[in-house]
Amino acid sequence: MADDKDSERPMHSDPDEEAIDEPTTSGAQEADETAWMMKEGVTIGLISIMAVLVLALGLLQGTGVVDVFAPIADTNFGQWIAFGVLVLVVIAVFAWSRVGV
Repeated sequence: MADDKDSERPMHSDPDEEAIDEPTTSGAQEADETAWMMKEGVTIGLISIMAVLVLALGLLQGTGVVDVFAPIADTNFGQWIAFGVLVLVVIAVFAWSRVGV
């Protein structure tokens, strides 16, 4: 499989490493693969949106612009603990979405 351009390829990169040996021949298999890809794309998109919102909330909380966690915790430290719990929830949702992939 070696050719003249092997030295130009990035290390640890084999595009055909996980290639399917046979093409999709049935409509049902193609529909299943398409549904799986759609589910994965939507999941990653939603997790990304949640992560950006948590980041924005953390930045707003850090600068003192908002006090979203004031009803939950009275002290500044308590509000950061509540924010940390929110971050852990987002990480847990992401990890749960990756199970079985």
